Amino acid sequence: MKIVACYSNKGGVGKTAASVNLAHAFARAGDKVLLCDLDPQGASGFYFRVKPSQKLQNEAFFEDAKQVAKAIRGSDYDNLDILPANMSFRDFDVFLSQMKNSQSRLKKALKAVGGDYDVIVLDCPPNISMLSENVLKAADLIVVPVIPTTLSERTFEQLLDFVEGQGDGKGGRRKIAGFFSMVQRQKVLHVETMQRMREAHPKRMLDTALPFSTDVERMGVNRAPVREFAPDRPSARAYAGIFDEIRARLHKD
Repeated sequence: MKIVACYSNKGGVGKTAASVNLAHAFARAGDKVLLCDLDPQGASGFYFRVKPSQKLQNEAFFEDAKQVAKAIRGSDYDNLDILPANMSFRDFDVFLSQMKNSQSRLKKALKAVGGDYDVIVLDCPPNISMLSENVLKAADLIVVPVIPTTLSERTFEQLLDFVEGQGDGKGGRRKIAGFFSMVQRQKVLHVETMQRMREAHPKRMLDTALPFSTDVERMGVNRAPVREFAPDRPSARAYAGIFDEIRARLHKD
């Protein structure tokens, strides 16, 4: 079982869209996939038209594997199940702060329910918190969407420093796979930022970039991954390219 976390310490960068499209791509490729929504906004579950279990409350996510298993929902797509979030997930940091071995509780919880899956994709909330520390420890690969702007470049550097400080040293950085999101190549700022970041982090940034596209925004209208309703559009091709690079990195490890 491999764990792929879609994470950013900055909101509004396309993290949930990446989670949904990558989980769908893994399933299409034949992997048995669980998309686990850790963001209490529950957008991943919304995209797949599934409702969360209200019985998965409080510490149960980390301590009761049977309750977690009951909360997993099937999707309209082969090989793809969803663990939707509910609003109680907003208190994860409170629960984790009260638990022993708090940094490894997420990994332990996912192992307990992940035996039937080849890949678990995590849709993570946009912050740096105790839950973030759990995500970094549990994940085999951390996929980071980066809008090529000055502020996003700064938050990406902060994330690299944070990962390096989590005990794995520079080795933790090897888990990071960033890709440029919502790219508008007519903007000089985007082009210059992409060039600068590729030069600074040649092993951390993927080659494929996701263009700014209304098709991604329309995922909320169609409530489906882009490939299901616009398979020939640039954004669908970009997600396919990002998936290919991520899968290659997982198999390389």
